Amino acid sequence: MDASLRNYLVVTGGYWAFTVTDGAIRMLVVLYFHLLGYSPFEVAMLFLFYEIFGIVTNLVGGWLGARIGLNLTMHIGMGLQVLALGMLTVPDAWLTVPYVMAAQALSGIAKDLNKMSAKASVKTLVGAGGESRLFKWVAVLTGSKNALKGAGFFVGAALLEWIGFRGALALLASLLLIVLVVTAILLPSGVGKMKSRPKFTQVFSPVAAINWLSAARFFLFGSRDVWFVVGLPVFLYEVLGWSFTQVGGFLALWVIGYGAVQASAPRITRRSHHGRGPGGDTARLWAFVLAVFPQASPSRFNRACRPARCW
Repeated sequence: MDASLRNYLVVTGGYWAFTVTDGAIRMLVVLYFHLLGYSPFEVAMLFLFYEIFGIVTNLVGGWLGARIGLNLTMHIGMGLQVLALGMLTVPDAWLTVPYVMAAQALSGIAKDLNKMSAKASVKTLVGAGGESRLFKWVAVLTGSKNALKGAGFFVGAALLEWIGFRGALALLASLLLIVLVVTAILLPSGVGKMKSRPKFTQVFSPVAAINWLSAARFFLFGSRDVWFVVGLPVFLYEVLGWSFTQVGGFLALWVIGYGAVQASAPRITRRSHHGRGPGGDTARLWAFVLAVFPQASPSRFNRACRPARCW
């Protein structure tokens, strides 16, 4: 097997293993802290640092990976996730909002270090001049990541029901630690490391369109997480009376379907680009098309909703 392909597969395998724990810890935190009496707003606050520190890591992650290597950034991310999982195994009296926010901050940094390592390794494998192939491989990687995160939702909810909060955390931390050791042995040092160290100022894009896209993604994923990661699980458990396993299973199927759509994006856009990757016009078109759905759904819900039946 080609060395670059082998390195990519090792990095991706580690990222996939990490992704399962990322989905599981989200479900564990939402459901367990709701059981402890936290309000939905307080549960949402627990993820505030997760998102903020994830944004910061996204900003500097590529620069860091170019300086120290993608394998090292991946292992730092795994180590931080093991630490974050361990921090939550303390007694309930220690689990204050600031303490859990700090643990979630570590998890957010860990998540984006791993995501950056995997996606950057795809570009290293494809090389220059392979924009269409790069788009395809990133779409497949991102789609499979979401499928595994969906599996993580189910794993977290199921483990919470079967072996409890702390038992689930300890099991996940142990398995991820094993993956960390295995990938450290298999992956040579210096993968993705640049010979000339880039300047920190290079993390900012000089292209205005990229900056606007980054801002749009910030609001897109923020709104998704408020509704999907916090609001929906609490609603399904508290209002509809679903079990932890049912909640996790439903969210898992939803995210797996979402990942399948992401993985099929190259086929959806292929015909109109003659083998090239999509451009700004494509992104703009699909943004307007997809914006119709969230605009239409609330109006239909409000017309059909009665106060006694609404959450």
